[in-house]
Order: sequence, then structure tokens, then C-alpha cells
Amino acid sequence: MTHIAFLPSISGSEKHRWNYSARPNLSLSTLKPPLLRILARIIRWPQKWSTDNRRVDRAVRLLHTAAVREGSSQWAQENAEVDVGGPAKTSVAGVDTELVRNATATTHYDTGYSRRIYILGLGNIGKFVAHSLAGIPNPPPITLLLRGKKILKEWNNCGRSIDIVQHKTSDLRTGFDIELAIPPEDVNPSDLETYDTIHNLIVSVKAPNTVSALSQIAYRLSPDATILFLQNGMGMVEEVNDKVFNNPDVRPTYMAGVITHGLHPISRFASTLTGHGTIGLGVLPGHYIGKGSQSEPNSSRTRAIPPSSRYLLRTLTRTPVLAAMGLAPLDLLQMQLEKLAVNAVLNPLTVMFDCKNGELLGNFAMTRVMRLLLSEISLVLRSLPELQGLPNLDIRFSPSKLEYQIVGIATTTSGNHSSMLQDVNAFRITEIDYISGYIIRRGEEIGIKCVMNYMLLHMVKGRNQILGRRAAGLLPLQKAK
Repeated sequence: MTHIAFLPSISGSEKHRWNYSARPNLSLSTLKPPLLRILARIIRWPQKWSTDNRRVDRAVRLLHTAAVREGSSQWAQENAEVDVGGPAKTSVAGVDTELVRNATATTHYDTGYSRRIYILGLGNIGKFVAHSLAGIPNPPPITLLLRGKKILKEWNNCGRSIDIVQHKTSDLRTGFDIELAIPPEDVNPSDLETYDTIHNLIVSVKAPNTVSALSQIAYRLSPDATILFLQNGMGMVEEVNDKVFNNPDVRPTYMAGVITHGLHPISRFASTLTGHGTIGLGVLPGHYIGKGSQSEPNSSRTRAIPPSSRYLLRTLTRTPVLAAMGLAPLDLLQMQLEKLAVNAVLNPLTVMFDCKNGELLGNFAMTRVMRLLLSEISLVLRSLPELQGLPNLDIRFSPSKLEYQIVGIATTTSGNHSSMLQDVNAFRITEIDYISGYIIRRGEEIGIKCVMNYMLLHMVKGRNQILGRRAAGLLPLQKAK
């Protein structure tokens, strides 16, 4: 039976040291789980007192392995959410840490689910999340899903790394796994079983590409999987339900995220972090959202949150750079709508005037335009049925409060170009249908016509089309006289 003697003795000049002296042996099998957790917190490898979290993780790893060998299954189950791994090779009391690390390299041993996180979409958000996850202690295995062999060739040419630049300092990170997102029609039926099931998926493609991107890998997602939509705009979930996962009983769990970090692209696999923000995360109610953001009552599927959702939320919130936080569904919805209102004003106006965010400020004419747009947006948001009954609803989504947020964000990001303007200048399809278009659709559902937003939506589409034709050298067709 394994025994560990680690009762501390503190005296005089050694009050900041732990002495692993000859004390009465203490068997792990005789300790209760709370005591084991306390002991895991006080064990330090160097004799010098330290608050290094990596040493704490090492202590937990050793205690867990010893507890398993002692038969303390209760402690193992209660502490199974502690991630194990890392570079430690120390062996204490006959416990081999290499054995633990190998056994849990890809499997989260409390649930049997894979620790691997798949990221679909390598825009600014996808690169930033992948780069941040790779930098935490004991990072999860990360697989980047690439859509096309052209991107795979660029990945190999760039050194197979992701670069995030901050304060003119480059930070290259490697170690990512790569897979091509192969559509099911291009896969031989006999080879379907060779593809790993995806349990944890982060979707960060542009909103208009969400359905096509998920359709390529839907056959690899199980009903117990979790999909995190980390995108700009709203309304993608309803579209995915209609066109990809139209059967509620086999539909994965949905999570949504609201990101406020400022990012600017440099190249395909490099971005600049222009401003720190936060990420709000939450599981969507009832696993999914139906039309009008109302849960589908006829589904026979249980409402329990699967382990993959808890694991994904826990992993993202323990990543310091992301500054992620878990939110209740209603709090997450309000945060989404606030960002939607800001994007519905800043993004299209910067496209139409081809300017930076800060150039919209200090201009009386632009202020009048903003307030006209906000009068419609505020009325729609305050009239949404899912928000009725909330305290301070009229204050939080009032035109003046939304204008205050817009001015603050435009001031903070005054030197940045909006993501929609970047898309237009790169001749890509914009997310206007999922920003202004979402407000227009929700307004029509409750009898409000958003004529200003409707006009601005088509102005953005028209400008995008004009620039695209100009770049392609196309001339407008004229009827012969």
C-alpha cells in the first residue's frame, strides 16, 4: 500500500519551507476528498514557497494517480475535471507522472469524451482563439479544420504556425493539428468510420458561410457534441436548424459567444490584437433556438447539459488572454443584442463612407444619421417578446444608452477599420444580412418596419457589388437602341 509522509514542520528561518520529514505515514485511501484537495494545494516541489499554478497541477496529478491505485474512486471522480499533463517527469512515492499524462493525452477521463477542440474558420476570431488555447498550461489538443487544399498549401508555406501581434511584438505558436473539412459526398462510405467524432467544435466562419461550412462536417458531429458559435451577427442558429440539423432529437448542443476583442488581419494565419476585450459564453436554452428564438416544445430530447459543453466552457474560461466568462441565457441574449446594435450602426456606415471608426465621431450630420438608425433599432429590441418583463429594459436598450455605447466603442477603436469594411475592400460577402437584416426580420415579426435599416442594408450590398464588378473589370450591360 502506498504511503506518503508530507506533514510540514515550520521553524524559525525555515518558516517558508516545507520539510518532508519522517512523520507518521498517511495513507491516501484513509483521507476524505476535501482533505486530499487541501493537501494538493500545499505540496510544493522546490523548497522555496511558490504560487506557481503548474506545481499545483503537478501535485494534483500525483495525488490523483496515487488515489486511483489506492482505490479512492470517489476522489478520482470528484476531481476528474482537473486537467492533467505538462512537462513534469518527477516520480514521488512510486507514482509515474508519465503514465498519467499518456493516459489522458486526448481523453477527458471523467466522461470519456475527447479533450480535442476543433476550430472551423480561421478568420481573426478563429486565429485568436486557437492561439490563446495553445498558450495555456496543459493545452487541449487543437485541430484546425481547413476548407480546401489551397488553404492547406498556404498553411505549409507559412511554417504551420499562427501569429498574433501585440504592441508590435510577434508571438508565433505551433503544434496545431490540421484536417481538411471533406464533404460527405466526397467520402467513401467505407471510410466514414475512420474519421474521428467531433465532440467540441468552435465555429468562427463568417455568418453567411455557416451553413455551408457545417454541412461539410455534420456527419462527424454526434448528438452529444457541442457547437460554439463565435461569430458576429445573429440568426445563424435558426438557419443551421432549418438546413443542417433539422431533427431536434439528434441535434448537437449549441453555445453562443460574444467577443469584444479588437483584431485586425495581417495575413491568412496572422492577426494584430488591437485591443483587449472579453468573451461572453453561454449554452443556448433548450440546447437550440427555434424560430423567433422560442424553444421547440415537441422535441423528446432531454434538456441536460452534456459534458462536452461543460468541458468547452471550462477550457475557455481558464484561458487568461480570452477573458471569457459564463453567462445565463438571458444575460447572454442581452449582450448579443447590445453588440448587434453597435454593429448595425458602425459597420454599415463605415462601409458607405469608407472611413475608420473614429471618423464617424465629431460630425453633426453623422450623429443625425446614427440617431435615426438607433430609433428603429431601440424600438425593435425593446419590443422583443423574449425580453418582456426584464427590469430596466427600456433603459438598457434606450437610444441614448445605445448611442453612448457606440461612441465609446468608436472612440476606443478609432484607428480601426470595421470588419464589414474589410470584407468589402477584399471583395468578400458581408454579414449585413445577419446584422441589419436580423433587426429588420425581427421588426417585421412584431409589426415594426425598419425603413432606415432596410435602406442601409441594400446600400451596403449595392456598394459591395459595384466594387466587385469594378475589380473584375466588368461593365454594366446596356440595352441596344
